Amino acid sequence: MASASRQDLFGTDGIRGIAGRDLTAGLAFRVGKAAGKLAGDGRVLVGMDTRPSGPELSYALRSGLESAGVEPVDLGVMPAGGISHLTVAAGAVMGVVISASHNPAPYNGIKLLGSDGAKLGDHVEAEIAGRVLADQREWSVPDGGSLLGSEWSEGMEAYLDWLAGSVSADLSGLSVVVDCANGAAFAAAPRVLRSLGVETEATGASPDGSNINHRCGATHPEWVASISGRRIGLALDGDADRLIAVDESGEIVDGDFLMAILARHLQRDGRLQPPLVVATVMSNLGFRLAMASGGIDTALTKVGDRYVREEMVHRGAVLGGEQSGHIIFGNLAVTGDGLLTALQLLEVVALSGKSLAELRSEAMERFPQVLVNVEVDRPREVEGVPEVWEAVARVGEDLGETGRVLVRPSGTEPLVRVMVECRESGLATRYAAALAEVIAAAMDRPATERN
Repeated sequence: MASASRQDLFGTDGIRGIAGRDLTAGLAFRVGKAAGKLAGDGRVLVGMDTRPSGPELSYALRSGLESAGVEPVDLGVMPAGGISHLTVAAGAVMGVVISASHNPAPYNGIKLLGSDGAKLGDHVEAEIAGRVLADQREWSVPDGGSLLGSEWSEGMEAYLDWLAGSVSADLSGLSVVVDCANGAAFAAAPRVLRSLGVETEATGASPDGSNINHRCGATHPEWVASISGRRIGLALDGDADRLIAVDESGEIVDGDFLMAILARHLQRDGRLQPPLVVATVMSNLGFRLAMASGGIDTALTKVGDRYVREEMVHRGAVLGGEQSGHIIFGNLAVTGDGLLTALQLLEVVALSGKSLAELRSEAMERFPQVLVNVEVDRPREVEGVPEVWEAVARVGEDLGETGRVLVRPSGTEPLVRVMVECRESGLATRYAAALAEVIAAAMDRPATERN
């Protein structure tokens, strides 16, 4: 029962939906109240990205927290990594990220962090979901709403100081273009880079509420690639918890390449102990082969940086992440932080004396990987559709040891995701398209007709 309730509210990365329809002020209030009851006495830090729905949802959630007897602290616009870091630094009992990450402006979301700055475990989310779903009282922001809790105007400075302190190398010879996705890092990213002497051009740094992630940022790295002009490109997403880079030749450096570059560097320095990287099932086969050839083990988890973090703790790993650009440095942070990843990557470039393009080409060979999204109303139901898994099994047999296929429901959008990976891109494309057709046809029928 608790598990089902959790799934009704939380996806793979918090509560997510279209603001005002799926995610209302009333729901935010109830989430704040339920979370506050579990958090206990103390302060709860609340930050957001630049979506137009952010201020209302933040106010409603902070109202819920205050009604539960805890003190909400408003951080305003703040990268997700900053909220995580400051939650620990301030000794807060909980942190809240109001953001829909890489999703477009009409969406918003709520991610809850524990006192350790990490995303809450499934069992805690299940308890919060049970309380929220049992409390359906309506709530709306009062006219001329009063000030709630307190503000921490110095929070951004504390976060940027910590970021800068994570770098020991001289970065002053480097030149970058940073794409802030018109999101939470629009001010923070260029400030911290310039404070370290990096020649920085910022794009996607003029948020107007509607342009967050719009044809820019980590989901559209081709934009920063088009303007980088032989410089390193750094593309963040809406809440800045992920990074996709672009090398000097305009090639995309996704999370797999980032992990491979960072793992090789840590291993050379004797700091990859144990010699292990935690990744997800979406990571490229080429990444795992490259790690194996370098004497580095790879542990795989289901999709979601929270699951990567849990496996890192379990195995004592110092590096983990996702192909999408969530990278976790076990000795520095407990969640993905795109700004931290950018600085650690630039430090490797500076210390190695090599270009990012050279580091990318040395790190791994990418297998062709085709991703297809199939729009469906109830994506989780794919798990109970036999003909889908029969088709998946047939493709897996055809690919053998030189490829793989993965089908999974999205935890944040009404999609079933299909991934096919093998040495021949044309073959991967054909198989992915065929599986997408099977899924679309099977799930277009009522559940009673599928069996």
